[in-house]
Amino acid sequence: MEFVAIDVETANPNMASICQIGVVSFRQGVITHEWASLVNPRDWFFAGNVDVHGITDEMVKDAPSVPQLQDRLRKLLEDKTVVSHTPFDRLAINQAFEAHGLPPLQVQWLDSARVARRTWDEVSQRGYGLANVCRLIGHEFKHHDALEDAKAAGQVLLAAMDRTGLSVVDWISRVEQPISTGVSSTKPQTRCGNPNGPLFGEVVVFTGALKVPRREAADFADQIGCAVAANVTKRTTMLVVGDQDVTRLAGHTKSSKHRKAEQLIAEGQSIRILRETDFMVLVSMGKASGS
Repeated sequence: MEFVAIDVETANPNMASICQIGVVSFRQGVITHEWASLVNPRDWFFAGNVDVHGITDEMVKDAPSVPQLQDRLRKLLEDKTVVSHTPFDRLAINQAFEAHGLPPLQVQWLDSARVARRTWDEVSQRGYGLANVCRLIGHEFKHHDALEDAKAAGQVLLAAMDRTGLSVVDWISRVEQPISTGVSSTKPQTRCGNPNGPLFGEVVVFTGALKVPRREAADFADQIGCAVAANVTKRTTMLVVGDQDVTRLAGHTKSSKHRKAEQLIAEGQSIRILRETDFMVLVSMGKASGS
């Protein structure tokens, strides 16, 4: 039984802007190797992201870039099962490699959040974020440090394997199957999200000029499990911003939803800000996995 866990932190809402990577190798339930590095994203830093992970542009100015780290990443990850908690780290790695013109990594991805949702009834529908699941299994860690988060994702998988008796290979198949919680998958008019979607429990708000109509974007969100809300509140977990509007985060013009999200982030709420482009990649990933 062998797998690798990974986590990344990003500098701004562009998921390609990786500023830290953590990788941990597991074999027979034991950590055999761990590695972490700050990364120079060659991009700007958004205050909301810095508030979450504490990494600044000054800290990474002499750090290697993704192209400089690709050989090490390929050695650590390729031809292995790679675990990440929710699809965001997978998306960030794929987007960063694409942005730098690098061939994609050849790995078998496994989402430990989807594993958790199929293991513990308490987090099957909501509350499956890494911190909450780790509280459930009794694993203490420093959240939003890439190495610590990678270790935590690995521990979630180990705990699920111990509880269910399923192997890593078994889980690769199991996460593609329905959660089977007895919740109806009929799509409600309120768009509470497909219960079997990979991002069920997330609450998304859209802002800015999107390339697709808002109704269509909301339908996409619903398909992959996201509830859709009109305004940013204490329930919001994702703010999807039109690509053109993302650049304004580095300047002064922000929508009221941007400002509200920043306020809540500063108060400690976990809200991920995504470009529309990255959101649509998440939609494609969700469709490809069959939710």
